[in-house]
Amino acid sequence: MIELTTFIIKNITGSEDFRVTEEEIDDRLTIQVDANQSIVGLIIGKEGKTIKNIRKLLAILATKTDKIIAINVTEQL
Repeated sequence: MIELTTFIIKNITGSEDFRVTEEEIDDRLTIQVDANQSIVGLIIGKEGKTIKNIRKLLAILATKTDKIIAINVTEQL
């Protein structure tokens, strides 16, 4: 999941100024994206449409592995 998330965000933003980590507890997978404040807006998108679509793409892959997925985006300080 980290590879797919990294690929998507890198191609949306054109930047590598972010870090993706994941934490798995039972059947729940949480993906944390820490990004520079200059690209957080690009990741979230207008009215949150971009991040919603990223979640949809990851959810498709998660259903194949019987996982529940959550993705969080925060600014790096």
